[in-house]
Amino acid sequence: MKKNSLFCTFYFLLFSFIFITCQKQNEPEAISLSGQPLFPIELAAETEEKNEGNLAKAKADFDKDPDKQENIIWLGRRTAYLWRYRDAIKIYSDGIKKYPENYNLYRHRGHRYISIREFDKAIEDLEKASQLIEGVPDEIEQDGQPNKYDIPTSTSHSNIWYHLGLAYYLKGDFENALHAYLECMKFSNNNDMLCATSDWLYMTYRRLGMENEAKDVLQAITSEMEILENHSYHKRLLMYKGIIPPDSVLSTKDAEDLDIATQGYGVGNWYFYNGETEEAMDIFKKVVEGTYWAAFGYIAAEAELARK
Repeated sequence: MKKNSLFCTFYFLLFSFIFITCQKQNEPEAISLSGQPLFPIELAAETEEKNEGNLAKAKADFDKDPDKQENIIWLGRRTAYLWRYRDAIKIYSDGIKKYPENYNLYRHRGHRYISIREFDKAIEDLEKASQLIEGVPDEIEQDGQPNKYDIPTSTSHSNIWYHLGLAYYLKGDFENALHAYLECMKFSNNNDMLCATSDWLYMTYRRLGMENEAKDVLQAITSEMEILENHSYHKRLLMYKGIIPPDSVLSTKDAEDLDIATQGYGVGNWYFYNGETEEAMDIFKKVVEGTYWAAFGYIAAEAELARK
């Protein structure tokens, strides 16, 4: 009788574990602005293997020294690269309990709150990061997914202001987005960051009806700029400037999901700015029909459709 009881307890615990695991796997990472559950996408086998390997190394480093701030940050970053955003947020939150004055932890958690569409929490974190980093010398932020040149292009200050501007922009608070992007521009000291910041700054000015200021942003943008990774932003700015047509930036007929996610929002905005609202909304809809729901352009397209 006692043996049967032990077997029953074992199987109960086993089935409970399986049930909880399956339930967790079925939980979405985010809810879209239209109320749809969003799950991690299936990565290419090579990419997933590489990301899992990097995560295993980050986990080993963390287990060896869990109090080292750099280990906490990289564990969170490597987790997020596998679309496990809520797990990454928990890692950063646990880190913040230990190190409440670490601006990098707030910066990265704020970024991932944007990914899961919790903009108010993102703003709170990134505003906190901007206060904590005030007066601290700017420094290069190492890339977790380096470009082909293995040259980082962003910095501690630029990343905080860039993501803060984005969080405000996605909420439709363009005045505060403008302030953040103007601050970000002070730390955008290479062509890649100049293009990334200029793109969102231009769009923010346009949403505020400040067309002259928006045109001024484009003056520094040329076809001859050497770009390491932010080619999408560069092409969008050239399109806004009238140097290249929108169909050279994105052709929705043969574009893949990633192309539409990275370029669709900018092209949709071009039509919106030129009074072709219906065409703009059609492109925004195509963007959110894709799979790359963590892309900033995808989230921005969601926001446009939600505001419609």
